[in-house]
Amino acid sequence: MHTLADLRAGKLAGSKRLDLSCGLTAFPEAIFDLSDSLQVLNLSDNQLSDLPTDLHRLKHLKILFCSNNLFTRLPKALGQCEQLFFIGFKACHIVEIPPESLPPRLRSLVLTDNHIESLPDELGNCTYLQKLMLAGNRLQHLPASLAACHRLELVRIASNDIRRLPQWLLQMPALAWLAFAGNPLNDIHTEEPIRQIPWSELTLHQMLGEGASGVIQRAEWVDNCGLSEDVAVKLYKGELTSDGSPLDEMAACIAAGRHSNLIPVEGKVFGHPQNVRGLVMQLISPRFITLARPPSLESCTRDVYNGTRLSLDTALRIAAGIASACRHLHARGINHGDLYAHNILWEENGESLLGDFGAAAFYPDAETGRTLERIEVRAFGILLGELLACCDAADDAIARWRTLEQQCVQPAVTNRPSFTAIEQALTAHEATCTRPDNG
Repeated sequence: MHTLADLRAGKLAGSKRLDLSCGLTAFPEAIFDLSDSLQVLNLSDNQLSDLPTDLHRLKHLKILFCSNNLFTRLPKALGQCEQLFFIGFKACHIVEIPPESLPPRLRSLVLTDNHIESLPDELGNCTYLQKLMLAGNRLQHLPASLAACHRLELVRIASNDIRRLPQWLLQMPALAWLAFAGNPLNDIHTEEPIRQIPWSELTLHQMLGEGASGVIQRAEWVDNCGLSEDVAVKLYKGELTSDGSPLDEMAACIAAGRHSNLIPVEGKVFGHPQNVRGLVMQLISPRFITLARPPSLESCTRDVYNGTRLSLDTALRIAAGIASACRHLHARGINHGDLYAHNILWEENGESLLGDFGAAAFYPDAETGRTLERIEVRAFGILLGELLACCDAADDAIARWRTLEQQCVQPAVTNRPSFTAIEQALTAHEATCTRPDNG
C-alpha cells in the first residue's frame, strides 16, 4: 500500500500502479502527476463519493478499483477514459448507473453488493463487455439491449429480485458462466436430508484454505461411537460474495450428493457456539493440486496456467471425470456456474475433483435447465481447449478432440452436445486406452 505523503513528495513518479487507502474523502490532485504512467488505480476502502470530471487526464488508466467507498452513483467521468476496461465498485452505496459512466473499452464491470434497481439500456453498446458482476443488488430485470454484447461470457446476478431468466440471456452465444441463485425463481429443488454432526465432535486444526465464502480447516471428527476420522471443515462467513450467498453454495453442495469426481460431504455442522453454518467434508489427499490459477485482470475470463504439461490420455481422463461430474449435477437440477480449471483438483494419473459451488444454482424449471446445461457445456468446451493446449501430442492425435471442443463452444446454444454425450465420447476413448491387448 502506498502513502499519500510519498505520492505528494514525488517518490512514486513513473509508477504504473497506485494503491491508496487512507480515509480519503476527496480525490488527491497529486494522482495526476502520474498521468504519463499510471495504468492501475486502487482507491478501495476510503470515503470517496465522486471522482473528478477530468479523470481522463490519466490517459493510460486501464483498471480502477473503488470498492468500499460512499458512491451513490457510478461517476460519469469514467466514460471519458479511453483505455479503461476494468471497473470495480463493490460494496459501495450505488443506486444509479448513468449512461455517461460507461467507457468505450469496458470489458469487466464489477458492481457487487450495491443498491442498483435498474441498468441503462446503453450498457448494450459496450460491445467489448466480457464480465458483468451484479450479485447482491435490487435488480428485477436486465436490459434486453445486453443481447447485443456478443462477447459477454460471465454474468453474476445472484441475490437480486429477478423472477425470470430472460430468453435472450440464455441464448447469448458466448455465455459460459452464469450465477443466479438467491432470486425468486421458484426453483424446483427440494432440500436434501443430511447427517447433522455436532460441533462438540469436531476438533479443528490447521487452515487448509480460505475463499470468499468461508474458511476450510483440517479437523478430527470423533463420533458418538468413539470412531475418529480426519476431515475438512468449511465454516461459511455468511457474507455476500461476488458469486452470491454462501448459504446457497452450502445448499448446492449438499444437494450434489455423491460422485467420484466431487468432494464428498459427510455432514452439516450442528450446534456451533456462534451459530456459524458449516459442512464436514472428506479430507482430500495432498497429491491433488489445483489445475490452474483464476483469471487475471488482463485475461479477464480465462484461467492462468503455470506451464502445466499433460499427456493426451491424462488430459482426456481429467476431462472425462469433469464431464461426468457435470452430467451428475445437471441430472440433479444443479448448474455449477463456475466450471473452471481453478476449481478443479487433479493428480498425475488424471483423477480429478470438481469443487467450489459458490456460483451454483438450482434449475428454475426443467425446460430452462436444458438450456442452462448447454451454457455450462460451453464452459466445459473452453476447459477442454485449455487441457488440449497443455498436451504434448501431435495435431492429428488431438484433432478429434478439437472437433468436440468446437461442438461445445459453438454460438448456437441448443446445438451443443449434452454432458451425457460428452461423457460417453470421452469414456469410450478411456476404455480403448485401458483395454488389454489380446493380440
